Amino acid sequence: MDWKVFLSTFALIFFAELGDKTQLSVMTLSAQSESGLSVFVGAAVALTLSALLAVIFGEAVTRMVPTQYIHLGAGVMFVGLGILLMLGKL
Repeated sequence: MDWKVFLSTFALIFFAELGDKTQLSVMTLSAQSESGLSVFVGAAVALTLSALLAVIFGEAVTRMVPTQYIHLGAGVMFVGLGILLMLGKL
């Protein structure tokens, strides 16, 4: 296992997910439920499956599209979303 990749991925996802709508949804479900363990397991399995699909899709895309184009496309999308947010379109 590449521990540098593992730790950087963990840190990025952990801090990106703090306070997002998924975490708020899990807190709400937990508050409404008598079984916090069931909410935790359900959320953990859902997030794990979501991450698995992202990894599978990401690996498939990098086999078909050169990495430099993926980086360029991601950069253009982030800039575009930033502009739309500043203009109040999102």
